[in-house]
Amino acid sequence: MQDEQSKSLREHLLELLRGGSAHLTPKEAVESIPAKLRGIRANGFEHTAWELLEHMRIAQRDIYEFSINPKHKSPEWPEGYWPRSEAPASAAAWTKSVRQFLGDLRAMEDLVAKPSTDLFAPIPHGSGQTILREAFLVADHNAYHLGQIVAVRKALERK
Repeated sequence: MQDEQSKSLREHLLELLRGGSAHLTPKEAVESIPAKLRGIRANGFEHTAWELLEHMRIAQRDIYEFSINPKHKSPEWPEGYWPRSEAPASAAAWTKSVRQFLGDLRAMEDLVAKPSTDLFAPIPHGSGQTILREAFLVADHNAYHLGQIVAVRKALERK
């Protein structure tokens, strides 16, 4: 791929990962949940904001680690991708999860932004996956669940 095309692709991918073009950024979405609503299940919703945040954190970490670490082992599906509790143990637990989620997102952004990262090369320890595919997966998965978090918050605030 020509340098300008590669640069453009990376910029578009980073914009997708960072959000904010058509919706809230990941940071805005997870930091906007009032503490009293984080572990409450809204009527008609399957998950609390805490469960969704933790699920995104765990899944995103798994995808990133798979992308860079040939020795990485994914959690068991589905139980390894969801928290055991519907509420954070404390405000500190919520803050830690947010920090880890945003840090891992930044790590994926850094991987995509690095010119030496071949976005199209198959990941050697994978079965045909590429960094491009994994970055799209992170962006898509996050957008879906961030939308759920916003919907849960709005439903709970209407109560």
